[in-house]
Amino acid sequence: MAVNPVFAFFKVTLKEEIHKDRLPHHMAIIMDGNGRWAKQRGMIRAFGHEKGTKAVREVVEGAAELGIEYLTLYAFSTENWNRPKLEVKTLMKLLVSSLKKEIATLQENNIRLSMIGNLDALPSQAKKELLEVMDKTKNNNRMTLTLALSYGSREEITKALKDISLKVKNNIISPENIDDSVIIEHLYTQNLPDVDLLIRTSGEQRISNFLLWQIAYAELYFTEVLWPDFTKDHLYKAILNYQQRERRFGKTSEQIN
Repeated sequence: MAVNPVFAFFKVTLKEEIHKDRLPHHMAIIMDGNGRWAKQRGMIRAFGHEKGTKAVREVVEGAAELGIEYLTLYAFSTENWNRPKLEVKTLMKLLVSSLKKEIATLQENNIRLSMIGNLDALPSQAKKELLEVMDKTKNNNRMTLTLALSYGSREEITKALKDISLKVKNNIISPENIDDSVIIEHLYTQNLPDVDLLIRTSGEQRISNFLLWQIAYAELYFTEVLWPDFTKDHLYKAILNYQQRERRFGKTSEQIN
């Protein structure tokens, strides 16, 4: 199929407008809208989730090509276990099949796969496949792709507080020494930097219990595009929007400049 030269030119220039020295260090995405995408087409929700895997591939490739070092995708929340059993079962099967299909792509692109969330809550086959891919890609260093699976930020923070409290009780940590760094050490994301840019698709404008600690100073970007329709161009637009913002971290514009 011939590519419209006008569209091709727009696509190239859009990517080229991005300043490589001002990329988000860590980008996180709430991938929303799979179910609505399928419903609009008279399909069951599973088709939307399957189509969404293609958007994942687009975004992962696009982020790696730009040079983004950390990408975290909200794949399955602790609340998602409450969805219809058939949908949950389909999602877990899709996770396993996707991991098997994408291992070669991850290796070829030097991408390391990691995971945050309650690993033990996953079905045994999904857990096994995930651990195998994580092990095979552990030495890759171009980009770290993190899947948030059976993840909930409140559960993460609660677990961290319990772990810290136990260490205080056992005189391993002194209460006076508890600061941001101690809390960070006990979060699932202890090896990840804070989020710079958080993207949510589908028009919803809420955080949905995702990385509440880590997005304290993140720039938030909401788009009406449903996740299965999200492309590299949409990713570029989000990053360009991010680069137009002034990040002050509590300081004044004069202090930043």
